[in-house]
Amino acid sequence: MEWGGGELVDVEVMLSWPSSMTWKGLYPILSLSKTVSQKGISLTKKAMKQIESRLQLNPLLPKWDILIQPL
Repeated sequence: MEWGGGELVDVEVMLSWPSSMTWKGLYPILSLSKTVSQKGISLTKKAMKQIESRLQLNPLLPKWDILIQPL
């Protein structure tokens, strides 16, 4: 599998490759979760509305950049 010209051969490569990128001078914070999520779980409409109220789309990149406000 390739991503942006780099081969994603193992977990170490997948975590180290994006760590060299910056956005507005900031580096991403990466971590590996080994927790397996269950399939088929969804939020209620009420719970989803609470989360959606914290989301802000970037007007310059509305499809790609979302800011999630902390609680």
